[in-house]
Amino acid sequence: MFIFIFQSIWLFIDDLAGKGLDLMIIGKFFFYKMPELTEKVLPLTVLLASLLTFGSLAENYEFAAMKASGISLQRAMLSIIVFIVFLGGVTFYFANSVIPASEQKIYNLRRNIAKLKPAVAITEGVFSDFESADMNIKVDKKHGDNDNFLDNVIIHQKTKSNINFRVIKAKTGELKSSEDSDIIQLQLNDGHLYQTVETKGKEKRKFPFAKATFETYTMNIDLTEFNNVDLEEERDIQTDKMKNVSRLNKDIDSLKKDNLRIVKSFSKNISNRMSVFVPSPKIDTTVAKTKKDSLLAATKPSPNADLEDIVGLFPEWQQVQLLNSAKNSTTNVLTSIQGKRKELNKRYEIYRRHILSLHKKYALAFSCIILFFVGAPLGAIIRKGGLGLPMVIAVILFLVFYFIGVFSGNYSNKGNIHPILGAWLPTLIMLPLGIMLTKRATADKGLMSFGRIIDFFKVLFKKKDTTT
Repeated sequence: MFIFIFQSIWLFIDDLAGKGLDLMIIGKFFFYKMPELTEKVLPLTVLLASLLTFGSLAENYEFAAMKASGISLQRAMLSIIVFIVFLGGVTFYFANSVIPASEQKIYNLRRNIAKLKPAVAITEGVFSDFESADMNIKVDKKHGDNDNFLDNVIIHQKTKSNINFRVIKAKTGELKSSEDSDIIQLQLNDGHLYQTVETKGKEKRKFPFAKATFETYTMNIDLTEFNNVDLEEERDIQTDKMKNVSRLNKDIDSLKKDNLRIVKSFSKNISNRMSVFVPSPKIDTTVAKTKKDSLLAATKPSPNADLEDIVGLFPEWQQVQLLNSAKNSTTNVLTSIQGKRKELNKRYEIYRRHILSLHKKYALAFSCIILFFVGAPLGAIIRKGGLGLPMVIAVILFLVFYFIGVFSGNYSNKGNIHPILGAWLPTLIMLPLGIMLTKRATADKGLMSFGRIIDFFKVLFKKKDTTT
């Protein structure tokens, strides 16, 4: 846990460092982070502890004494197997109850850390979003005692429909605020202002704008939500990691139904626009020839037209219009499909993430049991205790287990493999290894039988010599 906490410090260093946060808030951040890290820490702990314990017992010939007394390896492991199964159940409860609650807490905490001070909400080199003021602010550098002096300020102001209508650039700026006021004053110096002018009708196509130069420009920004900060504030936003099994099952079912409904509705809309899959009316064959002759006479097709060609049924001056109309209709439909495809990909990715999170809760409990049956017989086989070779082997096995889980999770989120397989793949790979090691430890065999390999090659070379 200590190692993974330090890894988290490097991951979230930008959110915590240099923002004037006290140790209580930082400590609370990592306290909420610890349950999430349990998914990584607990399997490694079980693997390492079983490997060290059984390696030490085998090194001190404890298993030899047990076998001499008639106690098999399975009987010696029975009490620990019961404990590991119980630990798996506790782990599932932990993953189902504690981790979702901690994810909700840490999400709210990270979201509200930026609201402790107005200067904290502005990050150097990137656009910072002020939702309450409908603007984005970017600065190259902050300095001063409270980082209230800004260099090279760029501001994009947006309308209620989230469209940029004003851009302000200034060489310097200063944030002025009071603890008793919910208004922060931003004073800009030596800059320019560009603003689009709203017009109607034909004038809208000319894209008129207004431009101004200023020495000093003052903006008042309402930051009520920034000053009244409650670090325990709860929000309704929930991701897949913040939900328990019952909520995940419910949301998976609703997401699946919503996605199918959207796909069917969009498919029906496209079909109606293109007039495809329309059932053909029943044709009276006795009058079909007469109607076809009258249609040909009315449209006066060109003499070179093929009667089997639909376009050829129309005059030449109408054929161009017909092809252009078909091209425009096809282009519009393809544009609609490409736009809808991005939306559906995002919705199905959320759906796959929910399935992955659901099965990861079960896989975490089983991974502790499986890794115990990897570590315990492996320790009995290598007969080494302490923090030397067992530590190296445990870390290597865990890294293989962990990276398989990371890659399978990423592939399942993108839809390359099924989310259920993505959640269970690391455990399924370790399962045959655990079975093999348990069998070899029970039979008191080594990790690898090199004698058989050498005998195989001896027989192979003897056959070649006989052939020659």
